[in-house]
Amino acid sequence: MAKYYDVHPDNPQARTIGQIADSIRADALVAYPTDSCYALGCRIGSRDGIDRIRTIRKLDDRHHFTLVCQDFAQLGQFVRIDNDVFRAIKASTPGSYTFILPATKEVPRVLQHPKKKTVGVRIPDHVVTQALLAELGEPLLSSTLLLPGEEEPLTQGWEIKDLLDHVLDGVVDSGDCGTEPTTVVDFSGGEAEIVRYGAGDPSRFE
Repeated sequence: MAKYYDVHPDNPQARTIGQIADSIRADALVAYPTDSCYALGCRIGSRDGIDRIRTIRKLDDRHHFTLVCQDFAQLGQFVRIDNDVFRAIKASTPGSYTFILPATKEVPRVLQHPKKKTVGVRIPDHVVTQALLAELGEPLLSSTLLLPGEEEPLTQGWEIKDLLDHVLDGVVDSGDCGTEPTTVVDFSGGEAEIVRYGAGDPSRFE
């Protein structure tokens, strides 16, 4: 059964955020809000969490997982970025974008695209997510909470709790956070290629 965390959207309770972070460190899989929509999240090294996300979303091994980072310094530990790409991403973060980039050795192989050796990264503009990332001190391994056969992600914490109570360890609810997933920009080839249009304004990468 998933534990339900009611978190204030503007002033997240430090004690509750600490409890959520502790559960993630103990290998919990949680649903949490972002600046685009809800996501599934676990710690980077959680093989169990990765397997559970794949099962819930019915994903194959070509799916790009995303490392949700607190800031640019943290993001830079996990992906390789040249100067031009650095400027483009820096100007767009925090925000509703996911960037696909070559992974560094800090990224476990199981998280990388099997052929391209790339990984998705993002820095969300969301108070609760940022508070959780600050408490964790490391990125969250994440994937959009979009269930198989559905066109839109789930948006309400209580609804997620009802539907996925048996497969999650926690649901973080800080109110509605929208239905559009991030805009995904692939920089792995050196040039910006938009592979999914979403909540972030794509015009700066076209």
